[in-house]
Amino acid sequence: MPLDVIVLAAGQGKRMRSRLPKVLHALGGRPLLAHVLDAARALGARNTVVVHGHGAEQVKGAFAEEKIQWVLQAEQLGTGHAVQQALPCIGGDGEVLILYGDVPLIRPASLQRLVSAAGDGLAVMTAELDDPRGYGRVVRNGSGKVERIVEEKDAAPAERAIREINAGFMALGARRLAGWLAQIGNQNAQKEYYLTDLVTLAVKDRVAVSAVKVEDAAEVAGVNSRRELAALERAYQRREAERLLDAGVSLADPARIDVRGSLECGDDVAIDVNCVFEGRVSLGARVRVGPNCVLRDVSVGADSEVRAFSHLEDSAIGERCQVGPYARLRPGASLADEVHVGNFVEVKASRLGKGSKANHLSYIGDAEVGARVNVGAGTITCNYDGAAKHRTIIEDECFIGSDATLVAPVRIARGSYIGAGSTINKDTPAGQLTVARARQVSLPGWKPPKKTKT
Repeated sequence: MPLDVIVLAAGQGKRMRSRLPKVLHALGGRPLLAHVLDAARALGARNTVVVHGHGAEQVKGAFAEEKIQWVLQAEQLGTGHAVQQALPCIGGDGEVLILYGDVPLIRPASLQRLVSAAGDGLAVMTAELDDPRGYGRVVRNGSGKVERIVEEKDAAPAERAIREINAGFMALGARRLAGWLAQIGNQNAQKEYYLTDLVTLAVKDRVAVSAVKVEDAAEVAGVNSRRELAALERAYQRREAERLLDAGVSLADPARIDVRGSLECGDDVAIDVNCVFEGRVSLGARVRVGPNCVLRDVSVGADSEVRAFSHLEDSAIGERCQVGPYARLRPGASLADEVHVGNFVEVKASRLGKGSKANHLSYIGDAEVGARVNVGAGTITCNYDGAAKHRTIIEDECFIGSDATLVAPVRIARGSYIGAGSTINKDTPAGQLTVARARQVSLPGWKPPKKTKT
């Protein structure tokens, strides 16, 4: 039977105290809604319908490339009303799964259990919490069957003491959903159309109501405030750390790693404390990442090491490389195998060939560096003339002396030696030493200035 998914994402999120729509706040580097859509996609849904409201255009714009049907809930009159808006977009021949855009950690396996449990009836997802405040309570009859769900504001004291809460997710047939939605009213404390009234209607019609309980409360935790978002961020990072450990990655401290995107690792990777991985990061076999590093959209080849306090972005690193400590690779940096980029070296939009080294205090920008090149400490490629960028070409087996300044556009021919302190603004001949310095002068009789007393 085909499955249609409805995601409710119209809430304003006033308690977030933000101009950004709640479902666009980031968890693990991605919007809350993105995590929910991933879970729906994993189930192979025929249609995904997102009901949006507050910040409608902003929310749609953030997912412009997704295959989504958007439905506007102009007035927020409750969850039942929101689902009513989505009904015209789903088929009448399948099952419907209802999700929430601000409940991001639900696992696809749990949703599959919910869909399977629905059968010809209604299935709701529940959890048991030590502190159930803020959630609707699941009321069961004497035989333990679900009788109804009562929202906290409408609950009697005895009902508020119930610890089993309604997680909000539901699965049922499209035809039953349409029929019951037509019957719900808004006679309650909030004057809203509650989706949870479907449970009461199902019981009235003698339709089986199944409760699928999850053990991990984080799966069904919603986000209504910055505090709750921060708590879920920690839960998400714990989940990511466990995934990495199970895959054979060594983490110096699982509580001190942040994955804000996707991180894929080869065998025997080791990651030290306080590292942040953003975007898409790939670490090859036996890669070691030192403490306090940030990697964003980076691939690192096997047996390479990224040393402490390095910041790498939109870069590709080959095998058996050493980067850092305190190195910075900016967008477009590409290191071939066995390259060394050392402390306080910055590389931008440049390629360094196999076996080349820039170990200290250098800037390499808009450059093509060949193989087995030594870049001395303090070397700078002067790539910007105030109006345009220009490239520096350093061919294979060159030796660039310390504190050299290479004024682009310029080509350092194969095997060139550049004397320390030289400013090079003309192409050099291959295999020769080129020195370009001002004449050194000593002034006889010169004396240092004397400090005046104040």
